[in-house]
Amino acid sequence: MIQEILIVDGYNIIGAWPELQKLKEISLEEARDRLIEQLAEYQSFSGVKVLLVFDAYYVPGLGGKYVQRKLRIYYTKEKETADELIERLVTEHIGRRKQIYVATSDMTEQHVIFGKGAFRVPASELLVKIRLSRREIQQKIREDSPSKRNTFDSKLSSEMKDLFEKWRRGQK
Repeated sequence: MIQEILIVDGYNIIGAWPELQKLKEISLEEARDRLIEQLAEYQSFSGVKVLLVFDAYYVPGLGGKYVQRKLRIYYTKEKETADELIERLVTEHIGRRKQIYVATSDMTEQHVIFGKGAFRVPASELLVKIRLSRREIQQKIREDSPSKRNTFDSKLSSEMKDLFEKWRRGQK
């Protein structure tokens, strides 16, 4: 089975998705947290391994790898761009039985990662995928949730229902 890996350029996505753009104007941290939440949900539902990259330009002094909600989050080191880290992650993960996707709307980055063997996912396409997975999750929850009524009779054939109704009325 081929393992799918999605590498996400975090700030690029925040800047491209309308909901996160608005949230960023209020709080960049809130926008990051919302993106993390959505990608963690997507990873859990889809089975695609997601690596989220944030540029240290916005978070000076930080650098390294963290795990939050089972999602791997990378912050670049100072003087390292998100593009450089993404290219390194593509190189590290590319191989047999792996399919690498990079979510960014940065055209230059798209060309570079495509040259390394990864596929590009524009920010708009990732948003569509996440919305579809959210709808599928909601549909699955509706299907799996028990109804408010006792549904024992819904499991019976019409012949069995007729037989039980006759017994209830004292008929043979």
